[in-house]
Amino acid sequence: MSATLILTCVVLYSALLFFVVWLTSRGADNESYFIGNRSSKWYVVAYGMIGASLSGVTFMSVPGWVGTTGMSYMMVVFGYLLGYAAIAGILLPVYYRMRLTSIYSYLEQRFGFWSYKTGAFYFILSRTIGASFRLYIVVNVLQTFVFDAWGVPFAVTVGVFILLILLYTYKGGVKTIVWTDTLQTTFMLLSLVLSIVLILGKLGWSWGELVNQLTSGPYSNMVVSDVKASNFAWKHFFGGMFIAIAMTGLDQEMMQKNISVRTLGESQKNMISFSLILVLVNLLFLSLGILLYNYVSIEGIATQFHTSDDLFPTVALQHLGTLSAVFFIIGLISAAYPSADGALTALTASFCIDFLGMERKDWSKEKKERTRYTVHIAFAILLLLVIVVFRIINNDAVIGILFKAAGYTYGPLLGLYAFGLFTRHPVRDRFVPLVCLVAPVLCFWLNENAPVWWNGYKFGFELIILNGLLTFIGLWLLKASGTSKPFDVKKSV
Repeated sequence: MSATLILTCVVLYSALLFFVVWLTSRGADNESYFIGNRSSKWYVVAYGMIGASLSGVTFMSVPGWVGTTGMSYMMVVFGYLLGYAAIAGILLPVYYRMRLTSIYSYLEQRFGFWSYKTGAFYFILSRTIGASFRLYIVVNVLQTFVFDAWGVPFAVTVGVFILLILLYTYKGGVKTIVWTDTLQTTFMLLSLVLSIVLILGKLGWSWGELVNQLTSGPYSNMVVSDVKASNFAWKHFFGGMFIAIAMTGLDQEMMQKNISVRTLGESQKNMISFSLILVLVNLLFLSLGILLYNYVSIEGIATQFHTSDDLFPTVALQHLGTLSAVFFIIGLISAAYPSADGALTALTASFCIDFLGMERKDWSKEKKERTRYTVHIAFAILLLLVIVVFRIINNDAVIGILFKAAGYTYGPLLGLYAFGLFTRHPVRDRFVPLVCLVAPVLCFWLNENAPVWWNGYKFGFELIILNGLLTFIGLWLLKASGTSKPFDVKKSV
């Protein structure tokens, strides 16, 4: 696929995106930006969240995992179902009853100032690193296949992407993102399905043969029974459950779309519908992985990709023809934009509300908008700088550690909310930041040493449960005298 054609796909897709932005952002104000005027359609949010929950990392990594772990990732996905049910039944009633704009303001009402700031800080840290990493992966592919050949510096390429995202989220915020996510989900799913169809044709397989490979082929192992393995079935299942709760239910980016829906009941329907669709989408990504590994084996090109993440782009861009390459590029861009635009909007919302106190200060409408615009631009520049730093590091292992470290910070959020929702105890608020620092550090230490200490045991997705539990124990040790009434979920349903 020529560099010119790749660039043409990017330009045309971006033009379509800006047309949707123009349609949806007219008359937008601060309330539109932060919570979409609480008028979003639940089914639109549910569909669009598919694109927002996946990313360029997912687009390339999940098919690649099949080579080493088979279908075992589906146990994580099944765990998601239980996690999203908990979000719908426990967290969403809290957010709606308290009419939250930032979900971390719950922590201030429940525990105090330092707990609130700790929760918001960990979100900003996690989302900044995570969004930068996801966008870096995509831009790096485009840089390699297009802009390096034209002598365009990497920083300029990133700057253009950040500028595009900045422009289409600058005014509409959540009100716009709900609809752009829908567009991007559509193109991502279209790319996924058409890639599957093309490779089925190349292999000469029917859909029945694909189903047979899913159920009884060499990569069909879904349930891993080795307790020491990182992908042991129950580790994956319960890890997936708590990952969904922490990284969706306790994440401002994901939740601000949900609380933009008019009523609690509609938001709950959105969450359950989204979880069911996500199961099917992940199954399709794993099916694509099975097809890709069979294709490279039959064609004798298994040695052409260096890592499992290179599998899909190598086959799509170099071996399946122009149509496949176009589908891949559009799907990759569609997966990349939502992971950055939603993050930029959520980071702006969290900083304005959680650190600047925009909701509580007696500011004029004009001053609030000027402040929001300034913060929005500042976070766009921050994302640009972090992505450029990743490029300077130019070490996949180091970058992977940074991304993984950002994931550790959701464990303290899990512990904070669990302690707040399921106990009556106040805590010594000023010591909460220390607990939330120690817990992820201990988890990282245990994760690095577990194989040596425990006869080859490897942590998997269950590490987030341990992280939350350590935070919970730390908060228990910080109990203050007296009691505070816990939130009554039943009264809000």
